[in-house]
Formats: sequence, structure tokens, C-alpha cells
Amino acid sequence: MNVVLDTNVLLVSLPSHSTYHPTFKALLDKEFQLFISNEILAEYEEQIGKRLGVDRTDLHLIELINLADVYKIESYFLWQLIEADKDDNKFVDCAISCNADYLVTNDGHFGVLADIDFPKVNVVTAQRFLQILSRK
Repeated sequence: MNVVLDTNVLLVSLPSHSTYHPTFKALLDKEFQLFISNEILAEYEEQIGKRLGVDRTDLHLIELINLADVYKIESYFLWQLIEADKDDNKFVDCAISCNADYLVTNDGHFGVLADIDFPKVNVVTAQRFLQILSRK
């Protein structure tokens, strides 16, 4: 299963006491393949750094990019499908490039993708993704 995680989902899945930690655990257990781009990795670094500090951020990122089921790709076509927050497009472009089964986010800006027939991006919330994982 190919997946792109929005930063908000990655952040809530990291703490072991979080309701959403099973998402990160499923990645560690190779239950899905995570796809990232340089732009996504930079945003992960920035946001984790704001919350955990530089030392812990470096450890998390090194762990993340060295996981067997994390793939770094480049999006060569920029679709620009989200107008409300153009920064969100990096996740959409990555999802399209890797033919993602799911783009997981709790960000309402991604709702516009439901009305776009092509390219089709399957957006689910973090809670819905946990349900999908529990059925595996």
C-alpha cells in the first residue's frame, strides 16, 4: 500500500502515547510504504524541530529515511490542485507521482480534491487510515 502522510499526521503519530501512534508503528512494521519528496522531508524537519528541538528532530528524520519502506521520489509535474494553501500541493504531487493508495491528512484544504476527477487522489483522515490499517 503506497501512502503519503501530511505533516500533521506524521506529527501526531510519533508520540507513543498518541491515539495515532499505530500509524507510525504500522510503518515500522512494514504494513505500508511511505513516499516522501525533498520538499516533504524539509517540512517534516521544520515542524518536528519546532516541537522537539534539533537533536531529537535529527534522530527522528534519520530513523525515518532509513526505514526499508520509506521511498524518496521527485515529482516532475506540479499539478497545483489546491489553491487555498499552495504549500499543500507538495503532498498532492507526491501522491500522484507514486500512485498513492492514500494521502492521509487532517487538513481541510485537501477537501477540494474530492471534486477533481483527474488526477484522482484518494484523501483520507488519520482516523480513517487507522481503520484501514486495523482491517489488514
